[in-house]
Amino acid sequence: MNRSPDSLTGSYGLGPLGVAATIFFMMGFVTWLNGPLISFVRVAFSLGDVSAFLVPLVFYLSYFLFSIPASFVARSLGLRRGLSGALVLCAAGVALFGQFVSMRIYGGALAGLLVLGSGLALMQVVINPLVSLLGPSERAAQRIAIMGVCNKFAGILAPIVLATVVMGDIGNVAERTQFAATPEARDAILNSFVHAIYAPYMSMAVVLLVAAVGVVFFPLPELQAPPLPSVSGSSGKICRPHLVFGIAAMFIYVGIEVMAGDAIGTYGQGFGLPLSQTKFFTSLTLAGMLAGYVAGFVVVPRIITQERFLEFSCIGGCILTIAAFLTHGYASVLCVALLGATNAMIMPTIFPIAIRGAGPWTPLASALIVMAYSGGAIIPQIYVLLKPYVGFQAMFALLVLPSYLAVLFYARRYGQTGLLPLDQKK
Repeated sequence: MNRSPDSLTGSYGLGPLGVAATIFFMMGFVTWLNGPLISFVRVAFSLGDVSAFLVPLVFYLSYFLFSIPASFVARSLGLRRGLSGALVLCAAGVALFGQFVSMRIYGGALAGLLVLGSGLALMQVVINPLVSLLGPSERAAQRIAIMGVCNKFAGILAPIVLATVVMGDIGNVAERTQFAATPEARDAILNSFVHAIYAPYMSMAVVLLVAAVGVVFFPLPELQAPPLPSVSGSSGKICRPHLVFGIAAMFIYVGIEVMAGDAIGTYGQGFGLPLSQTKFFTSLTLAGMLAGYVAGFVVVPRIITQERFLEFSCIGGCILTIAAFLTHGYASVLCVALLGATNAMIMPTIFPIAIRGAGPWTPLASALIVMAYSGGAIIPQIYVLLKPYVGFQAMFALLVLPSYLAVLFYARRYGQTGLLPLDQKK
């Protein structure tokens, strides 16, 4: 069967893309549990905001710690074994988290998230270049948008499943523990509450292990980015401006994404909205992201380029952030949730721009970009530390609005023309 080189996946066919889509679904499911988990651990371990936000801190910090080692592991193991190993690590992390939470050992639960994050770091280092290079470069954002649809669809389901199966009575549990007559009665209530998380997490671990075995037997292509044209002996250099500033843009962007997705529950609680509602707010943001990915898939590159879509996304994010600051209650929460739609195509566009021309350095370039996911650890922590002094709405705007402007600058400066060698620029 002949495949057009101008199609979505060129000569590679849809098989590898289907495998990648399945993996992105799994990644989305385990990643986007973090939003409702913040509310869960706050009640289960009687924590304040700063301690509860150790969940995204540890999870996204693992990308910073393990991405470079992951690039060497990926180079050594190759694509299939690298993906399989990543899935095994994710399974171990999920199992550890479920085990320690059910035992109400918060440090152990955070260790489980660290192991899970290390597996996801390895997976990102391998899977993102695969999708970016699996066909024509001008359709890279479109392919990543498909991955985003799978990722965010799982992200919509994950908080709903966790909120329904595990956190269905969280508001009542929080109230009962607050007014428990004795510490023993309080512990009994919380022990019953946390035990519900054990079976779902162990089930996820089994599914991830089965997927690890399946990946081993599926033929996946080994891909490498083509090098940029050499300029005054600079070919092979990895520290090109579009990569360096792409890493910074990714750091900022992931912070925005986590603020809109994982922190939206805490944001809603700032207005006095009940836990029975805020536990679902992450799904609202993910629904917005899903809509944004679908829109990106439809219009890129048929109507506008992926780089121009990135610019429009940043402008839309600025408008919604200002609207969230100027409104209150459910209207403000809705503006934050709609940031999901503007965020959707930012990562799919930054990644192919940043790794363009990396050639044999593609695994390392990918690892450096994945390290930048640690923005999801740092920026939300800044938010919870400073919001008592500035106000939760003002602090949200002060962090998110400049971030969109910085990504907009990257889009304007290092889009298609920004990647030309100096002697080829007009």
